[in-house]
Amino acid sequence: MPEGGCFCGRVRYSVEGEPLGKALCHCLDCRKITGSTYSTNIIIAGLDFKLVAGTPKSIAKMADSSREIVSHFCGDCGSTLWRDGASFGDAKVVKAGTLDDIDALDNAQPAVELFSSHRVSWVGEIAGAAQKAGM
Repeated sequence: MPEGGCFCGRVRYSVEGEPLGKALCHCLDCRKITGSTYSTNIIIAGLDFKLVAGTPKSIAKMADSSREIVSHFCGDCGSTLWRDGASFGDAKVVKAGTLDDIDALDNAQPAVELFSSHRVSWVGEIAGAAQKAGM
């Protein structure tokens, strides 16, 4: 069962099964929580996601989609680990870079890019990924 966690190691999770989806998100929220140009995400069914150590903090806000989204992060080191909210049903949007597997990002090649209209000019489209202006 693949596991992941925050930078300091205090919050840990595990996932089972195949992802429901794989997506890059260029929304302004994802820029803020990653400190980068986009986030790389795998969508995991709620029943396939388990918190195995620690107690993350969370913050809810209205996302670029105009729906509430909740970010779950380590209160010690600040790493955002996953997001969820009504837009996703019971699914968890796991930040692929927080998985322990060195190949996790290679395996997270996106099928879709969200908020592609917000993509910075020096980042190109991912070949074969659908391009969506929103979520």
